[in-house]
Amino acid sequence: MIERLAIVGIGLLGGSVAKAARAASLAREIVGIARDPRRVEAALRDGALDRVTDDVGSGVRDAELVVLAAPVLANERLLERVWAAATDGALITDVGSTKAGLARAAGRLHATRRLGFVGSHPMAGSEQSGYGAARADLFRGALVIVTPTETTEPRVVKAVSELWERVGARVATLDPDTHDRVVAIVSHLPHLAAVALVDAVRRFEPGATAFAGRGFKDTTRIAAGDAAVWEEILFANRDALLASCDAFRAALDDLEHLMRAGDAAALRDRLVQVKQTREAMR
Repeated sequence: MIERLAIVGIGLLGGSVAKAARAASLAREIVGIARDPRRVEAALRDGALDRVTDDVGSGVRDAELVVLAAPVLANERLLERVWAAATDGALITDVGSTKAGLARAAGRLHATRRLGFVGSHPMAGSEQSGYGAARADLFRGALVIVTPTETTEPRVVKAVSELWERVGARVATLDPDTHDRVVAIVSHLPHLAAVALVDAVRRFEPGATAFAGRGFKDTTRIAAGDAAVWEEILFANRDALLASCDAFRAALDDLEHLMRAGDAAALRDRLVQVKQTREAMR
């Protein structure tokens, strides 16, 4: 059991880590670090947290494990403060959806002080935000990508992987750069596409949203995500995301070309190919 778990940022993911850790009896004490502790008083009332503070230094002091759960660019800024205040031997991970920038920051800090760090990214979430949307079962059955570098100690990867497995997640590993390319195409591009699709309706036939069925609503659900959070994610992974936009644009151009050419057989073949690819996904 972890004697003290510190979570920096008590929103959807940070709050869910706290609830999941409490439900699985992973830590004797769970400390939350929030810019405004008053906004997460519910986490104290329902027992997910034992203590809340707005002071990073006191919050992470004596913690065996620190989880960074602020927005991605804030995590990079906070890492230096956490690194300076953390106890010798502490492990640090995060729940952000971009990894290369944080890995570089950790590499620089590791040269000044040797702490155990490895990034992790739960492929779980919601278009809702804040502690009120946090769930103890958010990670159950979800995939968590752990992102070691060449210098990450195996014990650190093992400990962080076990944390996620204890809350019901499946764990896979990718290096940080490969991770960012993968999530650009399967997570960040879909968000951008959902935003563009809603915007296209607004431009083409604004009143059509009143007639939207479940297909449209399911496809565009993620466009309702927190704008400030997604602004950071999209810019943090900008290079990989722009490259994935090129691939998406080429695929859409091919479909448009087949339709303009009136080539029904070729269009059907393409639809069948894509259908088979989609059905192979689990």
